[in-house]
Amino acid sequence: MTQDAIRIEGLKKTYAGGKQALKGIDLTVPAGSIFGLLGPNGAGKSTMINILAGLVTKSAGHVQIWGWDQDRNPRQSRAAIGVMPQELNLDPFFTPRGALEVQAGLYGVPKSQRRSDEILEMVGLSDKAEAYARTLSGGMRRRLLLAKALVHAPQVLVLDEPTAGVDIELRQMLWSNVRKLNRDNGMTIILTTHYLEEAEEMCDEIAIINHGQLVARDSTANLLGQLDAKTMVIHPETPADRLPHGKGLIAETREDGTIAISYRARETGAEAVLEAVRAAGIRIRDVRTEQADLQDVFLSLTRST
Repeated sequence: MTQDAIRIEGLKKTYAGGKQALKGIDLTVPAGSIFGLLGPNGAGKSTMINILAGLVTKSAGHVQIWGWDQDRNPRQSRAAIGVMPQELNLDPFFTPRGALEVQAGLYGVPKSQRRSDEILEMVGLSDKAEAYARTLSGGMRRRLLLAKALVHAPQVLVLDEPTAGVDIELRQMLWSNVRKLNRDNGMTIILTTHYLEEAEEMCDEIAIINHGQLVARDSTANLLGQLDAKTMVIHPETPADRLPHGKGLIAETREDGTIAISYRARETGAEAVLEAVRAAGIRIRDVRTEQADLQDVFLSLTRST
């Protein structure tokens, strides 16, 4: 197995009119990982995915998919990747089984090696195998998009905003399937999402793109560690007459009567915060701490670039 599922070097894309969507991206995606690709709207994520899928021609740079150079071996590189697009691009007159058979044929999968019924069962569409796509609900159509991306057994699966606008049941089914594909088949998953809690829960590593440039790329744990901001939440025995104060402390009273004290862990220890609370004459009934999440990291990085 190749060490990197995706290797991108100096990737640029300039559209007609001079708009630069990508400004020299260097990025590797480890084989066997669940990798998050995040960024605000217009950051260049979709352009990058479309280049990987062979739908958009890059302006400069090199792309390798599962060891295959996209320019020298375009057929093999496309066969190594499956893409579940954000848009519902389905032929309304095909049944789910028919759509998978056509997709498999386009990828040159021999009939003896096609797994249409197995894939339909995995995504929960066995009972709709012969229904026209136009009769399927929005959630079922998204399941069919995932099924189409899997017909040629790709080594890399790209999910572009897969849970946008879907219900909780479908979201859970999708993530269950993704984990199974990654665990059992060693499939590399690349996920773009605006639901940052999903990326935090699912992804081993994350890259953040903003204005066509890579602004961060690290393990999820390390990215979360970039912000050392913490908040100590105090439940006082009685309403406080005054708020704690001290160097590096920002205190406020929340609507539920708790006192939230923000501080930086590298500069101020928890004991110093508690001393400030006691100095303010506040008796503590309960206490907890809150740490930064991926949304805080994301906003910090994208606002500063």
